[in-house]
Amino acid sequence: MNTPLIREIAKMIDHALLHPTLTDAELRAGCELVLPYDVASVCVKPYAVRSTTEFLAGSAIRIGTVIGFPHGNSATGIKVAEADQACRDGAVEIDMVVNIGKVLSNDWTYVRAEIQAVHTVCREHKALLKVIFENDFLPDNNHKIKLCQICTEVGVEFVKTSTGFGFVKGQDGRYNYEGATIEDLRLMLDHVGPGVRVKASGGIRTLDELLLVREMGVSRVGTSSTAAIMQEAYHRFGATTSNEPIPEIDGY
Repeated sequence: MNTPLIREIAKMIDHALLHPTLTDAELRAGCELVLPYDVASVCVKPYAVRSTTEFLAGSAIRIGTVIGFPHGNSATGIKVAEADQACRDGAVEIDMVVNIGKVLSNDWTYVRAEIQAVHTVCREHKALLKVIFENDFLPDNNHKIKLCQICTEVGVEFVKTSTGFGFVKGQDGRYNYEGATIEDLRLMLDHVGPGVRVKASGGIRTLDELLLVREMGVSRVGTSSTAAIMQEAYHRFGATTSNEPIPEIDGY
């Protein structure tokens, strides 16, 4: 039987099924994985929204998708059309990547207009909008602060750290990413206004990591490690589950 804390943990999780190689069978398996846990949402690629509505039919799990993913390079009109189509297909949560080049260019008029345009279509469909900053690409904290201010002024529902695919080339020539760092989460929590929540994505793989960001005030976590997190929650907080651990499907 689920305890209130375990239910709260589950309702923080957006289960990510976003890896480029994800097959139709893996999509179905990923949806079946989270059904017993009753997580907040499943976040899938846009083409998979309709199938996901079928796989999750009858559950309370919300369906989300990504827009301009993962690099935010689509024209504003394409992002708007993509969000509109996703909502018509059944998505009720939209995770949109900002135009990172425009952010780095300090073209705040463009950035604001794009976020506003996508938020408008989301509101028309009564869908939540989460704006992804891709913090690994933004070494200057002033860019993140400005994005928090714009998102607050526009009235989006969430700001989000990362896609999980924002790989930065290091001096050794290798690509890596940090994802949701404690420093970035504190910065975002400190600079969003009332009503704007923060989602941590990229690198949240354990129950302890989820509990840490929860204590900070983070509302959602994007992860593909749902089974590991939830099984540990059941074990640690004294609840029981008949579910055997299920192999993870790579996402974030």
